[in-house]
Amino acid sequence: MPQNNRVLLAARPQGEPRLDDFRFDVQPVPEPAEGELLLQVVFVSLDPYVRGRMNGGKSYAKTLEIGDVIEGRTVARVLASRNLGFAPGDWVLGRAGWQTHVLSNGEGLRKLDLSVAPATAWLGVLGMPGLTAYAGLLTIGKPRPGETLVVAAATGPVGSAVGQIARIHGTRTVGIAGSEEKRRALVGEFGFDVALNHRSPTFATELAESSPRGIDVYFENVGGHVFRAVLPLLNDFARVPVCGLIAHYNATSEPSSAPDLTAELLGRILRNRLTFRGFIVSDFADQQAAFERDMRRWIAEGRVKYREDIVNGLHACPQALIGLLRGTNFGKLIARLSDG
Repeated sequence: MPQNNRVLLAARPQGEPRLDDFRFDVQPVPEPAEGELLLQVVFVSLDPYVRGRMNGGKSYAKTLEIGDVIEGRTVARVLASRNLGFAPGDWVLGRAGWQTHVLSNGEGLRKLDLSVAPATAWLGVLGMPGLTAYAGLLTIGKPRPGETLVVAAATGPVGSAVGQIARIHGTRTVGIAGSEEKRRALVGEFGFDVALNHRSPTFATELAESSPRGIDVYFENVGGHVFRAVLPLLNDFARVPVCGLIAHYNATSEPSSAPDLTAELLGRILRNRLTFRGFIVSDFADQQAAFERDMRRWIAEGRVKYREDIVNGLHACPQALIGLLRGTNFGKLIARLSDG
């Protein structure tokens, strides 16, 4: 039987994760018992939310304990099965995390038909990030024809889908990214009306000029100085789906030098009758079928495009996650652990 290579949480990060916050180990893989199956992980998704799971304390989901396998959605192949629901060679979507092999009883696994879409798409545009964009935008953002939508981290798997879905609904789109390469791709590849680089020294002015009629929907993935530039531009009855705050994930308990926006934020929520709603993708599990139907059609029609950023090998995962939190990836970040 193969051995299982794993990446474990070695220490809780203080600020930005470091390589020694992760630990590699190797464990034997036992034969499947009755009702079990053995999976070989082929692809693992690397996502910003993992940084929050590495912290202690109460959250919307169980945090990682020291010694736990790092969390992640996976596409795997069945190597051996004593479970009547699965056969060797089946491809499955699950949450095996950062490891090469895992025993499963089949709970939480979904068989995949790779003739419908490539394996990696089920971790990105047809997976959790795609549903996050679809449900968060349409259920909370409620974009209307002629309105202006602004989305931060717009070349990421969520942000790029948000902008393209909004365009399908007739909404004017302004995308914000962190480099000139990404800014150009937002217009030339993903079809945004306007694209801005938040690292520009005149970013706040450029954002105001790009939204002369104000902002009706702001899809929040970042926080930080991007949100501070957006806040004064929100129109009456603007909607703000709060999906992520990547600018703050590595924050420590040290006092912040950033201005306190509490009074201004609450005042604008009151005066402009703003709607802010945080959400977790599992809130919208009942939209899975509609999402897959619509997204598959939009991809086939060329109305939604996507990028993937694939690194190779389990040992690449920690550094790739650190880079993701810095914004160095371009597209959905995925690690290939085997050839399948």
